[in-house]
Amino acid sequence: MTPRTNPRTEPRGTRRDLYAAAAALLLVLIAVLVGRHIEDTHGTLHVGAPPLYGRWLPHLGIGTPAALAVAAAVVAYGPALATRLRWRALLATAWATATAWILSLALIDGWHRGIERRLTTKYEYLRVIDRFHDIPATLRDYTRHILIDSPDHWPAHTAGHPPAAPLTFVLLDRIGLGGGGWAGLWCVTVGATACVAVLVAVRALAGEELARRAAPFLVVVPGAVWMGVSADAYFAAVAAWAVALLALAVSGRSVRWAAGAGLLFGLTCYLSYGLTLFALIGLAVLFLGRGKVRERPVALAVLFCAGLAVVPGAFTLAGFNWWEAYDLLTTRYYQGAGGIRPYGYWVWANLACTVLVVGVATVAGLRRGGGQLIRPDDTDSGGARLALLAGAALLALLAADLSGMSKAETERIWLPFAMWLVPACAFLPRARPWLAAQVALALLVNHLVLTGW
Repeated sequence: MTPRTNPRTEPRGTRRDLYAAAAALLLVLIAVLVGRHIEDTHGTLHVGAPPLYGRWLPHLGIGTPAALAVAAAVVAYGPALATRLRWRALLATAWATATAWILSLALIDGWHRGIERRLTTKYEYLRVIDRFHDIPATLRDYTRHILIDSPDHWPAHTAGHPPAAPLTFVLLDRIGLGGGGWAGLWCVTVGATACVAVLVAVRALAGEELARRAAPFLVVVPGAVWMGVSADAYFAAVAAWAVALLALAVSGRSVRWAAGAGLLFGLTCYLSYGLTLFALIGLAVLFLGRGKVRERPVALAVLFCAGLAVVPGAFTLAGFNWWEAYDLLTTRYYQGAGGIRPYGYWVWANLACTVLVVGVATVAGLRRGGGQLIRPDDTDSGGARLALLAGAALLALLAADLSGMSKAETERIWLPFAMWLVPACAFLPRARPWLAAQVALALLVNHLVLTGW
């Protein structure tokens, strides 16, 4: 069920949407000004364009015309196509358009700087490919190289993630897809499927009409600036499909999807420690599907747990201890920039980064979603269910923020959570103006800031 709109109250609702969007942009402006002062005075933020990791550098590139074309096409035709296309055609179109959007934004920085080089810098996973010549031995020895004062310590991203993250690029290299170009294209093409997974989940839990309304916003999410090229885009897709398969399992499609959901949830936890917070979104899915789950709870639980055990079991048998590694990571985090960056700034400036990732339309949509939870037309309506799903993602993001383990660089780190906030745009009564605001924000950021990821 789509939330009802009252013509008499709609102008007031639109004004409130604009107030919410303006407040979000004001937060970004304050984060820029305060961050610039802190960095110039104390040099403790360790980012070049506070609150973003990068540096101010207005520029154009070979991707500029393509990005403008994709943006114009989605604003002009996206809402109508999302309504008219058959469901499977919509999903395929969404993936193809999202891929084009991410690639065109990345190519604004050029092929070498925007795609080929990004996963080969000194912090990245491709720097450790040669150290995995004996994979079982490397996994057994993995935790010994996490601390910065250990011999041959891992680069920052390898040390900061479980081994499934670097191992992905090792396996790509083994099948002949080595180097930064192939790794970058992997992250783009797989990462672009995240929007498809979110659409599948929203349709299963809140209804097809709301999923269709959300589709154009998911396709041109401003966070695409950091999805090309960042391994976090790949992580976002894996986590999103875990939730989507669980949504299919609990919504009556087939309980067998629970096994796939468990498998991907397990993989998610071995791609990034912080994505264990996706359990909150998973609990929201179970709550929303509670009526049908009661019909076969044992089968669902058994299949999910069986799938969930696969990846942790394999890595544990190979000699990698997740808990030991996470404990060492917390020490490593404070050995580096995490120990210098001030919590008092980042605990709210991270939220400014999130505004730039999800866009002002999402902020306005979340405002309306809050109304759906407080005063729903129907407690089991699609609107209330979608608002609860977005609320769970927001709760997970806030938990990550308060933990202090996400100080800066959250424009890429929180991509997996951010994708689940964007469907709140389905609550907005007029799509095109908000879509225009979304693509304008992405284009401005990508053309004004030379991002680090």
